[in-house]
Amino acid sequence: MEIVEHRPTARVLDILEVLATNSEGLTLTEISNLIKVPKSTILPLIRTLVFRKFLFFNKNSYKYTIGINCFCVGSSYTNNMTSLEFIKNEMNYIVKETDEICQMGIMHDNKVLYIAKVDSTNPIRIISYVGKKLPAYCTALGKAMLSETSLSDLKKMYPNKLIAFTKNTITDINTLYDQLLEVKEKQIASEYGEINEQSYCLSTPIFQNNKIIAAISVSVPYFRMSDEKTILIKKLLLEAKTKIETFLKDNNIDINPFKNND
Repeated sequence: MEIVEHRPTARVLDILEVLATNSEGLTLTEISNLIKVPKSTILPLIRTLVFRKFLFFNKNSYKYTIGINCFCVGSSYTNNMTSLEFIKNEMNYIVKETDEICQMGIMHDNKVLYIAKVDSTNPIRIISYVGKKLPAYCTALGKAMLSETSLSDLKKMYPNKLIAFTKNTITDINTLYDQLLEVKEKQIASEYGEINEQSYCLSTPIFQNNKIIAAISVSVPYFRMSDEKTILIKKLLLEAKTKIETFLKDNNIDINPFKNND
């Protein structure tokens, strides 16, 4: 059955999504520009969201941020997901053993959407947040989730030149594909300063029903990375991968909220 998008509903979701990825908040003009909808059109929607406490309006800065009811709805979703709790336990163990940040992401609109993280106790650490989106092609999480993608599908996903975020970013689609073939074989993806020159990241894909549904990663500031730590992180990621995939198989719970229900 063909699904026809309901425009007013889509605009509400666009507003929530753009604010979810801008934690400092946005003005009405900024929201209008980002979602490419006139201010006069979205103002009634935004006022309703504020009234229903899905958005918060700061009268001093004139900026809107995500409201408490978004948190309540999100908490209700995650509280019902024992699989996510299990994964977070595995992530906690990885952080305990490495004292580096561990994150989990899913694919959404060809980008990595970060849906869970466990911080390290190190005073100098990688700063990240749940709800962040980054390009898949230059992140370890993204490469892990792209590792089953064919070259033709990869070119369809990225029909234009890949944007370089640092001098280390891979911008050639064939070079990226060669790297993904190695990830597919070893089940470990790596990213060395491609999105942030100060960080290294390793990741592994999570499969359910023979499809990649997510990935978990460990990010390390470049000055703390060593051969020993690399070996340890790879070992911990692969061990967690086995445990998580076994748990998901036994419980058959989908952790991706964006999966189509046809």
